[in-house]
Amino acid sequence: MNTQPESELLHSPQRTLSFHAVAKSALDLLYQHRLMTTDQLARLLTPTAHSASYLRRQLVALEEGGLVQRLRAQGKASPGHGFNRPYVWFLTETGADAVEQAAEIFSRRYRVTPESAASTRQAHTLAVNEVGIAFVEHARRLGHDCTPLSWTPEVAHRIRDGQRRFEDDHVISDAVLHYVHVHRGARTMLNVFIELDRATMTAAELAKKVSAYGRLYEFVPQHPDRARRSAASTRPAWQHTYPAFPRLLIVLDGAPGPTLAKRLADRTEDLYTLTRVDPRLSRLASNLSVGVTTLAQLKEHGPFGRIFTPLLRGTPEQRHPLTDMLLRRPAAAAPARHPPAPLPADLHA
Repeated sequence: MNTQPESELLHSPQRTLSFHAVAKSALDLLYQHRLMTTDQLARLLTPTAHSASYLRRQLVALEEGGLVQRLRAQGKASPGHGFNRPYVWFLTETGADAVEQAAEIFSRRYRVTPESAASTRQAHTLAVNEVGIAFVEHARRLGHDCTPLSWTPEVAHRIRDGQRRFEDDHVISDAVLHYVHVHRGARTMLNVFIELDRATMTAAELAKKVSAYGRLYEFVPQHPDRARRSAASTRPAWQHTYPAFPRLLIVLDGAPGPTLAKRLADRTEDLYTLTRVDPRLSRLASNLSVGVTTLAQLKEHGPFGRIFTPLLRGTPEQRHPLTDMLLRRPAAAAPARHPPAPLPADLHA
């Protein structure tokens, strides 16, 4: 007979074993993506359900078990009606421990606290989720493979040797997304760096971050002891992680309003101009694939719509046409088809 007090059983990580698969999946998503609204969880976990009522019951059960917490999302609500703002869910320390004990997804050191969940970073985190969800939803429609766990937020890549500030030695991608294009049984794996910009930095700062990806492309780590440097030290660091250098997709968003589309179009033009004159990016233009779109376009048309403005290509007088997430050059571009046309052989990495 189990003599463990009921209060301890309620908060024990083993409590998750009795939850429905949807609740278990919700724990995994919150562990990887940190914060999610009820609607975001519903679109990923119960996309065909007529309502989110069942999911809400599962989340409440997790909350009663001490595995998740919730708070109201930031933003404006109707006067006197703060409850109009959706709930944002995140794991407690106990919930994070339960996921790690299951050892079914890659462990991460980051922990969400009520303070960090309510910080000014909340809106950015939820917007990155919207980018990932757009890829998942359109992959379902096209028969491609992109799951709710196919993107990982805030992935750091070292871009130079040394012991400076972490931010100076690394470029931190808002997310790294893995997408499998499927066509007539052929599976093509695509890795993508995601940068989500909500106009919280200047266009010059955003262009500087794009330039940091150029630094990543060239960075070859060196052992401090010259005698111990090996042949591997001649390879760029990214080749130890990715079979081909990922495309960089910049997704623009901002506060809703009648001028939003114009503001984002102007930001795209500024970014095009600034990256064109960057010496490093100019030198690496043939090696890097960088595209810009808006979150609204991505959600409406999907990553295989012709919604991306390629950077580092063309001239102000003769611009490269809009293209899809593959960012193929004009010679390799194919007419738009549904489903998308087969990929060039050099993309099968």
